Amino acid sequence: MVKKIKIFNNFKVDRKYKGSIILIGNFDGLHLGHQKLFNQAKKYKKKYKIKIGVITFDPIPKMFFNKKLKNYRISNFNQKVDFLKKFNVDFVINKKFDRKFSKIKSYNFIKNIIFQKLQAKYIFVSNNFRFGNKREGDVKLLKNMSIKFKYKIVNPSPLKIKKKIISSTLIRKLLERGKINEVNKHLNRSWSIQGKVQKGRMMGKKIGFPTCNIDLGNYVISKPGVYAVRIKRDGIKNELKGIANLGYRPTFNQKKILLEVNIFNFTGNLYNKNLSVEFIKFIRGEKKFKGVDQLRMQIKKDLIIAKNVNKL
Repeated sequence: MVKKIKIFNNFKVDRKYKGSIILIGNFDGLHLGHQKLFNQAKKYKKKYKIKIGVITFDPIPKMFFNKKLKNYRISNFNQKVDFLKKFNVDFVINKKFDRKFSKIKSYNFIKNIIFQKLQAKYIFVSNNFRFGNKREGDVKLLKNMSIKFKYKIVNPSPLKIKKKIISSTLIRKLLERGKINEVNKHLNRSWSIQGKVQKGRMMGKKIGFPTCNIDLGNYVISKPGVYAVRIKRDGIKNELKGIANLGYRPTFNQKKILLEVNIFNFTGNLYNKNLSVEFIKFIRGEKKFKGVDQLRMQIKKDLIIAKNVNKL
């Protein structure tokens, strides 16, 4: 039985969720560094027999302050909740980040929200956590206020692999370089884009390789090119295998970036269905071909590699 997580959009939580362990952050991607934090919280939950809650923000504050920042997220909110289930999280406060909330003084955030509304017992944050108006609050302030407001701070040292701190920023950079293998190691799973299948220009079908067009939403754009992928459908256990093109399709002078997925050995209508596309291997970068015949020949070569990756 899959654990259900209670979702709140504000800090007025039910009484049974007060006095919990609280983790605060964007937790975009829930990478190994985040997982280190959550695994420690799980130990506290077991030891002290209290619940785990997460405070996260929508939009990510950086996206709120920079309206031009569109393709930035490693995972969407639904994916985040699914990942949190694996860490025995009991509830999530998905707070709308707006102008009013951004003006709250850090002291008032601790007093009015952490202490009065949530009555938090333990607060887990990363070392670089900042909060409050103009990012005035930090871990030092949280520690200084801990006795007064009856909570304890836990902030483990950041996780490093090969002397690099594992962070959402690092993962975005790796995605932009097409380093899917490294990304998937840092996430401890395959990076995926979740979206609805939309009707496209049918160009893939016309050249003999029909594709599903997936809306990219606010996901960070990985390096344009061809990828071996696996596909999951809502409510269906068995996964499908395929090949994806992420890019502008320069051969067809496409202006908008698209994610197109060709699913192996599949017939059926997936329009308006939600798919999760897992990126397994980067095959090649995007290239402009002289014509459709040259493109078709290249796709056949790409398919051989993708099928070998997926072991079909």
